[in-house]
Amino acid sequence: MGVCRQKDSDEIPIFEPGDGRIPLFMPHVPKGAAERVTHTLGTRWIGQGPQVDFFEKQMSERFFDGNSALAVGSGTDALHLAYLLAGLKQGDEVLTPVFTCTATNIPLLYMGVEPVFVDVDPNTLNFDVAHARQMASEKTKAIICVHYAGLPCDMDQIHELGRELDVPVIEDAAHAVGATYKGNPVGSLSDFTMFSFQAIKHITTGDGGMLTFRDQGLLGLAQSLRWFGIDRTKKQKGIWENDISEVGYKYQMTDISAAMGIAALEEWDETFALRQSLLNRYNDNLAGFNDLRVLSAPQPDRQHAAWLFTVSAMERRNLQQKLADNLIESNQVHYRNDRYSIFGTRRNNLPNMDAIEDDYLCLPLHTQMSVDDVDRICAVIKSGW
Repeated sequence: MGVCRQKDSDEIPIFEPGDGRIPLFMPHVPKGAAERVTHTLGTRWIGQGPQVDFFEKQMSERFFDGNSALAVGSGTDALHLAYLLAGLKQGDEVLTPVFTCTATNIPLLYMGVEPVFVDVDPNTLNFDVAHARQMASEKTKAIICVHYAGLPCDMDQIHELGRELDVPVIEDAAHAVGATYKGNPVGSLSDFTMFSFQAIKHITTGDGGMLTFRDQGLLGLAQSLRWFGIDRTKKQKGIWENDISEVGYKYQMTDISAAMGIAALEEWDETFALRQSLLNRYNDNLAGFNDLRVLSAPQPDRQHAAWLFTVSAMERRNLQQKLADNLIESNQVHYRNDRYSIFGTRRNNLPNMDAIEDDYLCLPLHTQMSVDDVDRICAVIKSGW
Protein backbone atom coordinates (compact mmCIF):
# COMPACT_ATOMS: atom_id res chain seq x y z
CA MET A 1 0.00 0.00 0.00
CA GLY A 2 1.93 3.06 -1.25
CA VAL A 3 0.97 6.72 -1.15
CA CYS A 4 -1.68 8.16 -3.45
CA ARG A 5 -1.62 11.87 -2.65
CA GLN A 6 -3.97 14.22 -4.37
CA LYS A 7 -4.51 17.91 -3.78
CA ASP A 8 -7.99 18.26 -2.34
CA SER A 9 -8.31 21.75 -3.78
CA ASP A 10 -6.15 24.22 -5.66
CA GLU A 11 -6.89 26.63 -2.83
CA ILE A 12 -5.05 24.48 -0.27
CA PRO A 13 -1.28 24.46 -0.88
CA ILE A 14 1.21 21.64 -0.64
CA PHE A 15 4.08 22.88 1.50
CA GLU A 16 7.82 22.52 1.25
CA PRO A 17 9.73 22.71 4.55
CA GLY A 18 11.23 25.91 5.91
CA ASP A 19 10.04 29.25 7.29
CA GLY A 20 7.87 27.54 9.86
CA ARG A 21 6.06 25.31 7.38
CA ILE A 22 5.29 21.76 8.46
CA PRO A 23 4.88 19.40 5.46
CA LEU A 24 2.64 16.38 5.72
CA PHE A 25 5.46 14.03 4.71
CA MET A 26 9.25 14.18 4.57
CA PRO A 27 11.61 11.35 3.56
CA HIS A 28 13.81 9.90 6.27
CA VAL A 29 17.26 9.48 4.72
CA PRO A 30 19.49 7.65 7.22
CA LYS A 31 22.72 9.28 8.34
CA GLY A 32 24.78 6.39 7.00
CA ALA A 33 22.99 6.10 3.66
CA ALA A 34 25.34 8.27 1.60
CA GLU A 35 28.43 6.40 2.78
CA ARG A 36 26.89 2.99 2.15
CA VAL A 37 25.58 3.96 -1.29
CA THR A 38 28.94 5.50 -2.25
CA HIS A 39 30.74 2.33 -1.20
CA THR A 40 28.31 0.22 -3.23
CA LEU A 41 28.87 2.36 -6.32
CA GLY A 42 32.55 1.43 -6.17
CA THR A 43 31.92 -2.32 -6.12
CA ARG A 44 31.20 -4.88 -8.79
CA TRP A 45 27.51 -5.01 -7.82
CA ILE A 46 25.17 -2.07 -8.22
CA GLY A 47 22.19 -4.15 -9.45
CA GLN A 48 20.91 -7.13 -7.47
CA GLY A 49 23.82 -8.55 -5.51
CA PRO A 50 25.15 -9.26 -2.02
CA GLN A 51 23.68 -6.13 -0.43
CA VAL A 52 20.19 -7.30 -1.39
CA ASP A 53 20.91 -10.69 0.19
CA PHE A 54 22.18 -9.02 3.37
CA PHE A 55 19.20 -6.66 3.60
CA GLU A 56 16.78 -9.58 3.22
CA LYS A 57 18.59 -11.48 5.98
CA GLN A 58 18.55 -8.53 8.36
CA MET A 59 14.86 -7.80 7.76
CA SER A 60 13.96 -11.46 8.23
CA GLU A 61 15.82 -11.71 11.52
CA ARG A 62 14.57 -8.40 12.92
CA PHE A 63 10.94 -8.38 11.83
CA PHE A 64 9.83 -11.69 10.29
CA ASP A 65 10.84 -14.36 12.83
CA GLY A 66 13.13 -15.87 10.20
CA ASN A 67 10.48 -16.24 7.48
CA SER A 68 11.64 -16.02 3.87
CA ALA A 69 12.17 -12.46 2.62
CA LEU A 70 12.26 -11.26 -0.98
CA ALA A 71 13.45 -7.70 -1.71
CA VAL A 72 11.83 -6.13 -4.78
CA GLY A 73 11.56 -2.86 -6.65
CA SER A 74 8.33 -1.67 -5.02
CA GLY A 75 5.58 -2.70 -2.65
CA THR A 76 3.37 -3.16 -5.70
CA ASP A 77 5.87 -5.68 -7.07
CA ALA A 78 5.71 -7.55 -3.77
CA LEU A 79 1.91 -7.66 -3.80
CA HIS A 80 1.78 -8.93 -7.37
CA LEU A 81 4.22 -11.70 -6.50
CA ALA A 82 2.18 -12.56 -3.40
CA TYR A 83 -0.96 -12.90 -5.49
CA LEU A 84 0.88 -15.13 -7.98
CA LEU A 85 2.41 -17.29 -5.25
CA ALA A 86 -1.00 -17.59 -3.57
CA GLY A 87 -2.26 -19.21 -6.78
CA LEU A 88 -4.78 -16.56 -7.75
CA LYS A 89 -5.98 -16.81 -11.32
CA GLN A 90 -8.36 -15.16 -13.74
CA GLY A 91 -11.97 -15.31 -12.57
CA ASP A 92 -11.12 -15.66 -8.88
CA GLU A 93 -12.44 -13.23 -6.30
CA VAL A 94 -10.59 -11.81 -3.30
CA LEU A 95 -11.88 -9.93 -0.28
CA THR A 96 -9.91 -6.67 -0.19
CA PRO A 97 -10.20 -3.24 1.43
CA VAL A 98 -11.98 -0.50 -0.47
CA PHE A 99 -9.94 2.05 1.51
CA THR A 100 -6.30 1.75 0.54
CA CYS A 101 -3.83 2.97 -2.01
CA THR A 102 -4.69 1.61 -5.43
CA ALA A 103 -1.39 -0.32 -5.31
CA THR A 104 -3.14 -2.93 -3.15
CA ASN A 105 -5.73 -3.71 -5.79
CA ILE A 106 -4.28 -2.81 -9.20
CA PRO A 107 -2.15 -6.01 -9.40
CA LEU A 108 -5.39 -7.98 -9.16
CA LEU A 109 -6.47 -6.31 -12.38
CA TYR A 110 -3.21 -7.42 -14.02
CA MET A 111 -4.34 -10.98 -13.33
CA GLY A 112 -8.04 -10.78 -14.13
CA VAL A 113 -8.91 -11.31 -10.45
CA GLU A 114 -12.04 -9.59 -9.14
CA PRO A 115 -11.57 -7.37 -6.06
CA VAL A 116 -14.60 -7.69 -3.77
CA PHE A 117 -14.46 -4.49 -1.75
CA VAL A 118 -14.80 -4.69 2.02
CA ASP A 119 -16.03 -1.80 4.17
CA VAL A 120 -13.96 -0.04 6.83
CA ASP A 121 -14.12 -0.24 10.58
CA PRO A 122 -15.30 3.31 11.41
CA ASN A 123 -12.89 3.63 14.34
CA THR A 124 -9.71 2.48 12.61
CA LEU A 125 -10.36 2.59 8.83
CA ASN A 126 -9.08 -0.99 8.83
CA PHE A 127 -10.74 -4.04 7.26
CA ASP A 128 -14.27 -4.73 8.59
CA VAL A 129 -14.24 -8.48 9.17
CA ALA A 130 -18.00 -8.71 9.71
CA HIS A 131 -18.63 -7.17 6.31
CA ALA A 132 -15.98 -9.39 4.73
CA ARG A 133 -17.82 -12.44 6.01
CA GLN A 134 -21.02 -11.19 4.35
CA MET A 135 -19.20 -10.69 1.04
CA ALA A 136 -17.47 -14.08 0.94
CA SER A 137 -18.53 -16.66 -1.64
CA GLU A 138 -17.36 -19.92 -3.13
CA LYS A 139 -15.30 -17.84 -5.58
CA THR A 140 -13.31 -16.21 -2.77
CA LYS A 141 -9.69 -17.39 -3.07
CA ALA A 142 -7.82 -15.00 -0.72
CA ILE A 143 -8.24 -12.32 1.92
CA ILE A 144 -6.18 -9.13 1.68
CA CYS A 145 -5.98 -6.74 4.63
CA VAL A 146 -4.19 -3.41 5.07
CA HIS A 147 -2.87 -2.14 8.41
CA TYR A 148 -3.98 1.44 7.90
CA ALA A 149 -1.73 4.13 9.40
CA GLY A 150 0.37 1.41 11.04
CA LEU A 151 -2.30 -0.03 13.35
CA PRO A 152 -2.61 -3.79 12.86
CA CYS A 153 -5.98 -5.20 11.86
CA ASP A 154 -7.88 -7.71 13.99
CA MET A 155 -5.75 -10.58 12.77
CA ASP A 156 -7.34 -13.28 14.94
CA GLN A 157 -10.70 -12.62 13.28
CA ILE A 158 -9.18 -12.39 9.81
CA HIS A 159 -7.30 -15.66 10.26
CA GLU A 160 -10.46 -17.32 11.56
CA LEU A 161 -12.29 -16.24 8.40
CA GLY A 162 -9.37 -17.46 6.29
CA ARG A 163 -9.61 -20.88 7.94
CA GLU A 164 -13.39 -20.99 7.41
CA LEU A 165 -12.95 -20.22 3.72
CA ASP A 166 -9.72 -22.27 3.43
CA VAL A 167 -7.93 -19.39 1.69
CA PRO A 168 -4.61 -17.61 2.33
CA VAL A 169 -4.36 -14.29 4.16
CA ILE A 170 -2.22 -11.63 2.50
CA GLU A 171 -1.22 -8.58 4.57
CA ASP A 172 -0.46 -5.24 2.98
CA ALA A 173 1.85 -3.85 5.68
CA ALA A 174 3.05 -0.85 3.69
CA HIS A 175 2.38 1.31 6.77
CA ALA A 176 3.28 -1.21 9.41
CA VAL A 177 6.97 -2.13 9.58
CA GLY A 178 7.76 -2.51 13.28
CA ALA A 179 4.14 -3.11 14.29
CA THR A 180 3.20 -6.09 16.43
CA TYR A 181 -0.03 -7.95 17.11
CA LYS A 182 -0.37 -9.65 20.49
CA GLY A 183 3.40 -9.62 20.85
CA ASN A 184 4.13 -11.05 17.41
CA PRO A 185 5.69 -8.92 14.67
CA VAL A 186 3.69 -8.06 11.59
CA GLY A 187 5.51 -10.09 8.96
CA SER A 188 5.33 -13.31 10.97
CA LEU A 189 1.56 -13.71 11.21
CA SER A 190 0.14 -14.69 7.82
CA ASP A 191 0.81 -16.62 4.65
CA PHE A 192 2.15 -13.52 2.86
CA THR A 193 3.04 -10.00 4.02
CA MET A 194 4.19 -7.05 1.93
CA PHE A 195 6.26 -4.08 3.13
CA SER A 196 6.91 -0.85 1.29
CA PHE A 197 10.17 1.11 1.21
CA GLN A 198 8.74 3.92 -0.90
CA ALA A 199 10.19 7.41 -0.46
CA ILE A 200 8.28 8.49 2.66
CA LYS A 201 7.92 5.19 4.51
CA HIS A 202 9.62 4.36 7.84
CA ILE A 203 12.43 2.70 5.88
CA THR A 204 13.09 4.06 2.40
CA THR A 205 15.25 2.63 -0.33
CA GLY A 206 14.24 5.45 -2.68
CA ASP A 207 11.55 3.07 -3.82
CA GLY A 208 11.33 -0.60 -3.00
CA GLY A 209 9.45 -3.30 -1.21
CA MET A 210 9.72 -6.70 0.40
CA LEU A 211 7.59 -9.82 0.49
CA THR A 212 7.80 -12.28 3.34
CA PHE A 213 6.05 -15.64 3.44
CA ARG A 214 5.82 -18.65 5.70
CA ASP A 215 6.19 -21.48 3.20
CA GLN A 216 9.94 -21.82 2.71
CA GLY A 217 9.25 -24.09 -0.25
CA LEU A 218 8.07 -21.07 -2.25
CA LEU A 219 11.40 -19.26 -2.05
CA GLY A 220 12.92 -20.69 -5.23
CA LEU A 221 9.81 -19.92 -7.28
CA ALA A 222 9.56 -16.44 -5.77
CA GLN A 223 13.18 -15.68 -6.60
CA SER A 224 12.78 -16.79 -10.20
CA LEU A 225 9.51 -14.87 -10.68
CA ARG A 226 11.34 -11.79 -9.40
CA TRP A 227 13.85 -12.08 -12.27
CA PHE A 228 12.27 -13.12 -15.59
CA GLY A 229 11.59 -16.67 -14.38
CA ILE A 230 15.35 -17.37 -14.44
CA ASP A 231 17.22 -19.36 -11.80
CA ARG A 232 20.06 -16.86 -11.26
CA THR A 233 22.28 -19.34 -9.44
CA LYS A 234 22.25 -21.74 -12.36
CA LYS A 235 22.62 -18.93 -14.87
CA GLN A 236 25.73 -17.59 -13.15
CA LYS A 237 27.26 -21.06 -13.39
CA GLY A 238 26.78 -21.02 -17.15
CA ILE A 239 24.38 -23.97 -17.17
CA TRP A 240 22.53 -23.73 -20.47
CA GLU A 241 20.02 -26.39 -19.45
CA ASN A 242 18.58 -23.67 -17.20
CA ASP A 243 15.05 -23.66 -18.62
CA ILE A 244 12.45 -20.92 -18.01
CA SER A 245 9.19 -22.58 -17.06
CA GLU A 246 7.39 -19.62 -15.44
CA VAL A 247 6.71 -16.19 -16.91
CA GLY A 248 8.66 -13.92 -14.59
CA TYR A 249 9.06 -10.20 -14.09
CA LYS A 250 11.79 -7.64 -13.54
CA TYR A 251 10.96 -6.96 -9.92
CA GLN A 252 14.34 -7.20 -8.21
CA MET A 253 15.80 -4.66 -5.78
CA THR A 254 19.25 -3.21 -6.52
CA ASP A 255 22.25 -3.14 -4.20
CA ILE A 256 22.12 0.67 -4.29
CA SER A 257 18.62 0.57 -2.83
CA ALA A 258 19.51 -2.17 -0.38
CA ALA A 259 22.42 -0.09 0.91
CA MET A 260 19.92 2.61 1.92
CA GLY A 261 17.77 0.01 3.63
CA ILE A 262 20.71 -1.41 5.59
CA ALA A 263 21.60 2.11 6.75
CA ALA A 264 18.00 2.60 7.90
CA LEU A 265 18.15 -0.55 9.98
CA GLU A 266 21.29 0.71 11.71
CA GLU A 267 19.29 3.58 13.23
CA TRP A 268 15.91 1.86 13.35
CA ASP A 269 15.44 2.03 17.13
CA GLU A 270 15.97 5.79 17.17
CA THR A 271 13.69 6.36 14.18
CA PHE A 272 10.87 4.21 15.52
CA ALA A 273 11.07 5.78 18.98
CA LEU A 274 10.73 9.27 17.52
CA ARG A 275 7.67 8.31 15.50
CA GLN A 276 6.13 6.73 18.59
CA SER A 277 6.75 9.87 20.61
CA LEU A 278 5.00 12.02 18.00
CA LEU A 279 2.02 9.66 17.84
CA ASN A 280 1.72 9.62 21.63
CA ARG A 281 1.97 13.42 21.81
CA TYR A 282 -0.91 13.80 19.37
CA ASN A 283 -3.03 11.39 21.37
CA ASP A 284 -2.23 13.13 24.66
CA ASN A 285 -2.96 16.59 23.23
CA LEU A 286 -6.26 15.66 21.63
CA ALA A 287 -7.61 13.43 24.40
CA GLY A 288 -10.98 14.78 25.47
CA PHE A 289 -11.21 17.27 22.60
CA ASN A 290 -14.74 16.68 21.34
CA ASP A 291 -14.64 18.53 18.01
CA LEU A 292 -12.80 15.73 16.28
CA ARG A 293 -12.21 12.02 16.67
CA VAL A 294 -8.83 10.28 16.53
CA LEU A 295 -8.83 7.33 14.14
CA SER A 296 -6.49 4.32 14.27
CA ALA A 297 -5.68 5.11 17.89
CA PRO A 298 -3.29 2.70 19.64
CA GLN A 299 -4.83 -0.41 21.18
CA PRO A 300 -3.43 -2.37 24.14
CA ASP A 301 -2.95 -5.69 22.33
CA ARG A 302 -1.00 -4.31 19.32
CA GLN A 303 1.95 -2.01 18.65
CA HIS A 304 1.09 0.88 16.35
CA ALA A 305 3.80 1.56 13.76
CA ALA A 306 3.05 5.31 13.79
CA TRP A 307 3.15 6.03 10.08
CA LEU A 308 0.05 8.24 9.86
CA PHE A 309 -2.00 10.20 12.36
CA THR A 310 -5.59 10.49 11.16
CA VAL A 311 -8.58 12.31 12.59
CA SER A 312 -12.23 12.61 11.64
CA ALA A 313 -13.76 16.09 11.80
CA MET A 314 -16.96 17.74 10.71
CA GLU A 315 -16.28 20.50 8.17
CA ARG A 316 -12.97 18.81 7.39
CA ARG A 317 -12.17 21.19 4.58
CA ASN A 318 -12.46 24.15 6.94
CA LEU A 319 -10.02 22.45 9.30
CA GLN A 320 -7.64 21.72 6.43
CA GLN A 321 -7.78 25.36 5.36
CA LYS A 322 -7.21 26.55 8.93
CA LEU A 323 -4.11 24.38 9.16
CA ALA A 324 -2.86 25.62 5.80
CA ASP A 325 -3.34 29.22 6.91
CA ASN A 326 -0.97 28.35 9.76
CA LEU A 327 1.59 26.74 7.41
CA ILE A 328 0.62 23.18 8.31
CA GLU A 329 -0.02 20.73 5.48
CA SER A 330 -2.70 18.05 5.75
CA ASN A 331 -4.56 15.83 3.31
CA GLN A 332 -6.64 12.69 2.94
CA VAL A 333 -3.75 10.70 1.37
CA HIS A 334 -5.78 7.56 0.55
CA TYR A 335 -9.18 7.25 -1.10
CA ARG A 336 -11.86 4.64 -1.51
CA ASN A 337 -10.83 2.64 -4.56
CA ASP A 338 -14.31 2.34 -6.00
CA ARG A 339 -14.10 6.04 -6.91
CA TYR A 340 -11.71 5.09 -9.72
CA SER A 341 -13.16 3.98 -13.04
CA ILE A 342 -10.65 1.13 -13.41
CA PHE A 343 -12.53 -0.66 -10.62
CA GLY A 344 -15.96 -0.16 -12.18
CA THR A 345 -18.69 1.76 -10.42
CA ARG A 346 -19.00 3.11 -6.91
CA ARG A 347 -20.31 0.37 -4.62
CA ASN A 348 -23.55 0.92 -2.70
CA ASN A 349 -22.92 -1.55 0.14
CA LEU A 350 -20.20 0.28 2.10
CA PRO A 351 -22.08 2.38 4.68
CA ASN A 352 -19.12 3.00 6.98
CA MET A 353 -16.98 4.28 4.11
CA ASP A 354 -19.87 6.41 2.90
CA ALA A 355 -20.25 7.97 6.34
CA ILE A 356 -16.60 8.91 6.84
CA GLU A 357 -15.24 9.60 3.36
CA ASP A 358 -15.63 13.39 3.62
CA ASP A 359 -14.46 13.68 7.24
CA TYR A 360 -11.05 12.05 7.64
CA LEU A 361 -7.79 14.00 7.52
CA CYS A 362 -4.12 13.05 7.97
CA LEU A 363 -1.83 15.31 10.00
CA PRO A 364 1.98 15.53 9.72
CA LEU A 365 3.99 12.73 11.32
CA HIS A 366 7.60 12.27 10.23
CA THR A 367 11.14 12.30 11.57
CA GLN A 368 11.84 15.93 10.71
CA MET A 369 9.26 16.95 13.30
CA SER A 370 9.51 17.39 17.05
CA VAL A 371 6.95 17.10 19.83
CA ASP A 372 6.90 20.91 19.84
CA ASP A 373 5.64 20.77 16.25
CA VAL A 374 2.86 18.43 17.37
CA ASP A 375 1.98 20.84 20.18
CA ARG A 376 1.75 23.67 17.67
CA ILE A 377 -0.48 21.67 15.31
CA CYS A 378 -2.78 20.66 18.14
CA ALA A 379 -3.00 24.24 19.41
CA VAL A 380 -4.15 25.37 15.97
CA ILE A 381 -6.76 22.61 15.92
CA LYS A 382 -8.03 23.44 19.40
CA SER A 383 -8.45 27.10 18.44
CA GLY A 384 -11.34 26.01 16.20
CA TRP A 385 -12.12 26.16 12.50
